[in-house]
Amino acid sequence: MTPLRKNIILRRVKDITLGTTLSIALLNGSVLLQSCGSNQNEERNQQTETTGFKKGVKTYVTETSPGNFKITDEVQVDPTKAGAIVTYHDGHRDTLSVEAAQRLVQTDPSTSSYFNQPNSYVGPQSNGLANALLWGGLGYMIGRSMTPRYPNEQRYSSGFYANQSVYQRARPIHENVNSSRITRPTGGRSGFFSGSRSRGFSS
Repeated sequence: MTPLRKNIILRRVKDITLGTTLSIALLNGSVLLQSCGSNQNEERNQQTETTGFKKGVKTYVTETSPGNFKITDEVQVDPTKAGAIVTYHDGHRDTLSVEAAQRLVQTDPSTSSYFNQPNSYVGPQSNGLANALLWGGLGYMIGRSMTPRYPNEQRYSSGFYANQSVYQRARPIHENVNSSRITRPTGGRSGFFSGSRSRGFSS
């Protein structure tokens, strides 16, 4: 083989090797970028959200007979004063904060499936206190979905009021509380959007 031909072959091999190396480097860079983007998306998806309200509701609940509770009144209040006043059949009275009402509703066997297994929830299973809290106006503040999940939700809700007059009087309050909901991300990186939401939460 002549020296000239040998040099030409060597140059071609070098060109091929260089081209392959560049291709691999570019592919690795692309994979790295995709991986970074994927990790950022996962971080974003893993952020939790906290919910606040600019308007609150105080719910008055009465145990009309042992184990049966009805909402006798609801008033719109500042969210810091929201909660439930429960009068029991034996005459004693309890005051529940939003947090206490939330714990009760999310752990009571008759209502916990609404949160933990929403696809299997079939509506109120009793006339107990947890159900009255979930389907009253306070329900929105303790985690009830803002948009109806089930076709019979209005009937579920109205059934826990002492009468239709109380229910109709409470409906505008429900709408006001519902529309005043503010959500902000927590546990993630701060940014423009999270900052603007945080400012809205504190207003």
